[in-house]
Amino acid sequence: MAVAQPNLEKESEDCSLLPLVHDIIKCMDKDSQDVHQELAKLKAKIQEAREQISNMPGIDSSPVEQQQQLATLREQVRTKNQLLQKYKSLCMFDVPKAS
Repeated sequence: MAVAQPNLEKESEDCSLLPLVHDIIKCMDKDSQDVHQELAKLKAKIQEAREQISNMPGIDSSPVEQQQQLATLREQVRTKNQLLQKYKSLCMFDVPKAS
């Protein structure tokens, strides 16, 4: 999991298109020649978002498959919690009390 952390930080970058759209509208209002440059930025940002979406884990799974996987993972967590409680109740572990 530690390997995926830097990738998650990159994915959490701002993907808002609104500032670019705002810049395009401002350029159009001013009859500026920068409109094409701003449109190219918007197009690049949209392409980047498409690439991020296509690289997301599970994107190739259907919603039914994702629900089945989620149910399986929840069952595993429930089972592990039950085992943990069982082991805790055996009193085999001397847990030092925090003071």
